[in-house]
Amino acid sequence: MHAEFPHESDLPGDFEDEDDDRPPSKSQVKRDMHALLDLGKELIDLSPERLKQLPLAERLYEAIREAQRITSHGGRRRQVHFVGKLMRNAPAEEIRAQLDVWKNGSREATAAMHRLETLRDRLLVDDDALTELLQDHPGADVQHLRAVIRAARKEAQGNAALQQGQDPQRKQYRALFQALKDLA
Repeated sequence: MHAEFPHESDLPGDFEDEDDDRPPSKSQVKRDMHALLDLGKELIDLSPERLKQLPLAERLYEAIREAQRITSHGGRRRQVHFVGKLMRNAPAEEIRAQLDVWKNGSREATAAMHRLETLRDRLLVDDDALTELLQDHPGADVQHLRAVIRAARKEAQGNAALQQGQDPQRKQYRALFQALKDLA
């Protein structure tokens, strides 16, 4: 007489949780190693100043710097793989997060820039926007802001009258943005 194995749906609900105790598959380990190797390659392409800002062990930092100096294809390939091996002990997620900030900028900084751009555009068309800005920033240099806004408006009027193919002026437009940025 042979015993029947219970069907998966007949087992208690925590059956799936037992699978989490298994070690990762060979394929998963290999994918992880390739991801670390790719991360190591990204680090090799960074400038020394950027590398110093990352949480790298001294040995890993030196291996990356050595890979940057090697010019022969075979030697560089071996050094890249050595860097990948050292990456196993590095805080990969923290490094990836910093690389993402450098590549894409932080979301907060991007949102702040968009807010300043929107405010600048409002200041160019609406006098009430300046009143609101001065209420939010009572210590602001009112004369300077008014002068920059006036110059930017004049520049915008001149740009509106340009012939097709002529490049618009942006000096005062950028100056207004910089004034707002300094204020923030």
